[in-house]
Amino acid sequence: MSIVTLLPFIVLIGAMFLMTRSAKKKQQAAAQMRNEMQVGTGIRTIGGMYATVKEVHEDTVLLEVAPGVHAIYAKNAIGAVLADEEYNRILDGADPIHAGEPIVPDDASSLTGDTAEAEKADKIDLGKTAPADAEPAADEAKDAKPADEVKDTVKADADAAKDDKKSGDDAK
Repeated sequence: MSIVTLLPFIVLIGAMFLMTRSAKKKQQAAAQMRNEMQVGTGIRTIGGMYATVKEVHEDTVLLEVAPGVHAIYAKNAIGAVLADEEYNRILDGADPIHAGEPIVPDDASSLTGDTAEAEKADKIDLGKTAPADAEPAADEAKDAKPADEVKDTVKADADAAKDDKKSGDDAK
């Protein structure tokens, strides 16, 4: 066998090694985070629930999910151990992290100084007003045939088609 034949297999084995190595590092970091968890810290479970650690056991953790409400979870169910300020920010709904930063607009129209256009762009009209080019369509609707005439025309066309079909059958 030549090296050219073995090259794809070598590359594949190398890629598998690198992927398993990075996954193993992530698992070790998560296990270390769970083992370093202390009483009183805020956590987020893998299901997205926020709670406070009350007791840490070998394989389980007692969490306070609400004042006076306790639940026992497996350590593997802990998704992240949060810093105290982040946990409090999430629970209180306040955003002190971004309090001193300037607000950056979503679009550049407010940066040009033309605030009138920016205010118009901010307002969305959800009404069912017809655009200016829809007026000729309204005039055409006035000239249209009433519904009874349309039904009569359709019925006449259907009858004519039946007659044509019958005359075609008789010709055979």
